[in-house]
Amino acid sequence: MIPGLEMSQPLIWVMIAVIFAVIEGLTMGLTTIWFTVGGVAACIIALIGGPLILQVAVFLIVSVILLYFTRPLAEKRLKVGHEKNNIEQLIGKTALVMETIKPYHPGQARLNGLVWTAVTEQESEILEKNELAIVVRVEGVKLVVEKVKGEEK
Repeated sequence: MIPGLEMSQPLIWVMIAVIFAVIEGLTMGLTTIWFTVGGVAACIIALIGGPLILQVAVFLIVSVILLYFTRPLAEKRLKVGHEKNNIEQLIGKTALVMETIKPYHPGQARLNGLVWTAVTEQESEILEKNELAIVVRVEGVKLVVEKVKGEEK
């Protein structure tokens, strides 16, 4: 401790809460905001004269409970995290086979007005021209597709 400079326990908890709030503001990850609330709760315990061990316990308990129970709700509500890019939005869409897709021989499929190189998810599967296929994933510039269920001939 620096001579002549004494910090009270509530002030330390306020500083901890502010540090976590700043980190949250910089990252927007909805992780450290709960520790900010825990710091405020520990500050309240310090203000009413609670012992240090109780302050630390309240900080940890409040932070972990909020993190565990409210973060998933907040993420869902605020849609924080991963946003689908254009390629990921193609997954699950229906494409029209333009050129027969055979095992170990890519064909072509039209999706959203563009013609893509396409291969099947199952190596033994054959998709004939004008059949419908569901996009399973995108690998580079190639669609990986499977036959639309119910389209069996």
